[in-house]
Amino acid sequence: QVQLVESGGALVQAGGSLRLSCAASGFTFSTYAMAWFRQAPGEEREFLAAFRLNDSKTYYVDSLKGRFTISRDNAKNTVYLQMNSLKPEDTAVYYCAAASGPVGLGVPRHYDYWGQGTQVIVFS
Repeated sequence: QVQLVESGGALVQAGGSLRLSCAASGFTFSTYAMAWFRQAPGEEREFLAAFRLNDSKTYYVDSLKGRFTISRDNAKNTVYLQMNSLKPEDTAVYYCAAASGPVGLGVPRHYDYWGQGTQVIVFS
C-alpha cells in the first residue's frame, strides 16, 4: 500500500522557519521523482520544488528560490522542504507527491501519488 505522510506543518510567525517532512512507503522511493506543492483556500495547487527522476536535480518555482530548499534521504524514504523567511502568503496546505516516470514537474496530474497534506499558517 502506497503512502505519503506529510508532517511538520504549524502555526508560525512571519520571518520564521519550518521543515516539512514526507515519509514514503509502499514503493521504491529512490526511483521516483518527488515534489512539493501547496494549495491555499480558493487557489489552484501550486508547484514549489522537485527532484527530477533521471538525475535527481532539483527544480524550484522562481518566486521561492532562496527561501525554500528541497532535500531527500533515500535511506529514510523521506523528502523534506526547508522553508525560511516565511510570509503570511505562504499560508497553505502543503502536499508531497511522487511520480514514477518522466513528468512535467510542475503539473499536478503527472504525479502518481499524493499525501494528505500538512497545514502551514503564517501570521504577521
